[in-house]
Amino acid sequence: MEVIATAKNIRISPQKVSIVTDQIKKVKPADGIAVLDFVDKSAAKPVKKVIASAIANAKNNFNLDEGTLSFKSIIVTKGPVFKRYRAVSRGRAHPILKRTSHIRIVLEGQPKAKSEPKEKVIEGGENGTKS
Repeated sequence: MEVIATAKNIRISPQKVSIVTDQIKKVKPADGIAVLDFVDKSAAKPVKKVIASAIANAKNNFNLDEGTLSFKSIIVTKGPVFKRYRAVSRGRAHPILKRTSHIRIVLEGQPKAKSEPKEKVIEGGENGTKS
């Protein structure tokens, strides 16, 4: 079963986000979150947030086992570009492009095994009192 989590319009260049996502593509999502704690890049925080959201979606919405989850794909695409200008000499202006990115994470995993209900054990004598 596939689980999808997305983050749109993140104010970091897609090229910078791709550097972070390439580091965790081959590991399990839970291990990827642990690795991102030690990655010294600003893009690590939003990527970690999206992975945590995907794991939460898998557990709560689809009842999947966290141990069986794996990355099916991590896609980083371009978002809208904010165009700004910087004043330079002689009355001119140089353009500045403030890039954004969209992060899409697809996980796949197996459902949790259904456990059988346990039998109730009643302690006590004939009238149900404890002895």
